[in-house]
Amino acid sequence: MLLSGVAMAQSSLPVPPSTPGPVPAPAVAPPAKNLPPMPPGKSTVVGGQIRHVDPVRDQIALKVFGGNQTMKIFYDERTQVYRNGQRISVMDLKPEEHASVETALDGTNVFALRVHMLTTLPEGESQGQVVRYDPGSGELVLTASLSHEPVRLHVPQNTPVVRVGQKDFTAGQRGLEDLMRGSLVNVKFQAAGRGEGSATHIEVLATPGSVFIFSGVLSFIDLHQGLLIIVDPQDNQSYRCSFSPSAFPDTAKLHEGSAVRLVAHFDGARYVASEITME
Repeated sequence: MLLSGVAMAQSSLPVPPSTPGPVPAPAVAPPAKNLPPMPPGKSTVVGGQIRHVDPVRDQIALKVFGGNQTMKIFYDERTQVYRNGQRISVMDLKPEEHASVETALDGTNVFALRVHMLTTLPEGESQGQVVRYDPGSGELVLTASLSHEPVRLHVPQNTPVVRVGQKDFTAGQRGLEDLMRGSLVNVKFQAAGRGEGSATHIEVLATPGSVFIFSGVLSFIDLHQGLLIIVDPQDNQSYRCSFSPSAFPDTAKLHEGSAVRLVAHFDGARYVASEITME
C-alpha cells in the first residue's frame, strides 16, 4: 500500500583472540558479574586529551582534538583500557595527554567501550554535519553528532573524500566539492599538535539534494509527534523519521514491527520522503 505525502527521516573493534599457552597472573581484575551487555550500534573513535577521571561517577572528561569542548564519557567494568597496546585495569585510568576512546551511545550517555592511552599522537574520528569548508585554507568546520559542538579540522588537498552507502549516491563522486554546507560526513583525522586535527580520510554519507531509499521495520512510532524510527537491515542502522500525520493518514495503521519503504531526498537538514509504502 502506498502512502502519499511528505515525511522526514534522519539517521566495535573485536577483541583479539587469546593466544594459547601458559597464562600469567592476570594484571586486570576479572569482570564483574551481572553487567549489562555492551551498548549496541555503531561505535565512534574520539581522539583527545583526558583532562579528568572521576572514579566516583565513573566519568572521563576528554578534550577532543579539533574542538574547544570537553566531552563527558562514562565508563564501568565493561570498559577495556590499554596503555601502548597493553591491557591494564580500568582502575588505572588517569589523566593522559593523548588518548583514543572508542565510544557508543548508551541511551543518552556516551559510553567508553575501549580506551587506548598512547605516548604518540592518536588518531580520531568525528561524524557530523558540515557547517563550512574553506578550500583556500583547508579548514573544515563540523557540528559533531555526539557532542553537538563545533569541530575544526584541516583538510589537506590530497585527502581522500569518498561517498559511501547506496549505489546511486556513490555513483556521483565529487571529491572535495562534496564538503558543502549541510553534508553529512565521517572524518578520520590525525592529531597535528596544538590541539589541532588533520583529516586523513573523509566519508560522505549524504549531500543536499541526494536521493535515498530506506526499507526496514519500525522500532518506534508516535503519531502525535509525527515521529518514527526505521531499522534498515541492509546496514543495521536506525533512521529517525518525522512526518505529518495529516499528509499520511494511513500511518494510523502503522505500529512497531510494521515493514515500510521510504523514498527520500536529503535537503541539507533532514531526509524528506516523497513516498512511504507499507510492505
